[in-house]
Amino acid sequence: MAELSRISLPAPEMDPMIWNRLPEVILEHVLSFLPLKIFWTLRSTCKHFKSLQFSSDFISKHSSSSPPIFSFILLSHPQFDRKYALYDSSLHVWKSPPRFLSCIPSSSLLASSHGLLCFSLSASSSFLIHNIISSSSTIVQLPSTPFPFYLLTLVLSPNGFKIFTLESSSGRAFVYHSENQAWHQFDRIDGFLIDHSQQEGAYFNGSLYFPSQEPFSVIRFNLENGNWDRPRFDLPGDLVFGRLLSNGDEKLYLIGGIGLNGISRMMKVWELVGGDKWVEVTSVPEAMCRKFMAVCYHNYEHVYCFWHEDLICVCCYTWPEILYLKVSRRRWHWLSKCPLLPERWSCGFRWFSLVPNLHASLL
Repeated sequence: MAELSRISLPAPEMDPMIWNRLPEVILEHVLSFLPLKIFWTLRSTCKHFKSLQFSSDFISKHSSSSPPIFSFILLSHPQFDRKYALYDSSLHVWKSPPRFLSCIPSSSLLASSHGLLCFSLSASSSFLIHNIISSSSTIVQLPSTPFPFYLLTLVLSPNGFKIFTLESSSGRAFVYHSENQAWHQFDRIDGFLIDHSQQEGAYFNGSLYFPSQEPFSVIRFNLENGNWDRPRFDLPGDLVFGRLLSNGDEKLYLIGGIGLNGISRMMKVWELVGGDKWVEVTSVPEAMCRKFMAVCYHNYEHVYCFWHEDLICVCCYTWPEILYLKVSRRRWHWLSKCPLLPERWSCGFRWFSLVPNLHASLL
């Protein structure tokens, strides 16, 4: 009898009708505990599951600590047949463009933020904001026509998104708020920002940070009140060029070249500590640094950087590889050339972090 008591009987299957009789609020609560990747697969099984990705209640219940649905580095280049290619940084492999990229317009991709992509629609004098998760889009008309702009930055906000950009002719700042679907104009900056069309502002603690030159410094723009100021912290000496990036609201990093007479001999990474001190994190190994300086031909205006999960990615507009730092391990690596790229390629490499967030909204 003791042996028989240890025999485990198969659990009875749940009657499918029980699921049909579950109140929607309970069903949504159960589904909110699923990892995002599983929910992303389930949403295609019925219309109700698919509608949950637009439900603010479901999104607020879902654990923010869940792994992302997917995480890629996106490469845009004019010589691609389909305009884009994806690199899986966790598996270290290039992947063919999936179906969700087929609905993206064949326009110039300018910026990305948590699964939101910003395109330039020059023919209609507007921006198009596309949501990867919901496959939905919205049009944002430019403040005026013509409107030459630079340093465009897309920022995810609690109730939608914001677009920051500077008007090239006047230097005035413009911020678009999706909540009220309106542009807000602010004064020009008292100083000269470095014009890098490939570099976005570094969003940190509600403000955007930009490098300034002659002499090299940092300028900050508050996205809420539109005020400009210069943070009071000492920068590393002998900086030939510098780029700023952030991993969100936690850390602000500076990537810079050190040298003399405008020639960088080494590259280092610093982290802002205590709000006023730059602490060195690591330096690029000598051989990697020499290669990067050679491929950019010391034209530092072609250099830009971005954050992707645990990676600091340093790119060159004219080169098909990325030099990146695995921050948690303090190790530098090269991301190799995309196999989809033709043998004879030209400049025009634009790299973006693509890590969708259920909280990303077009509203």
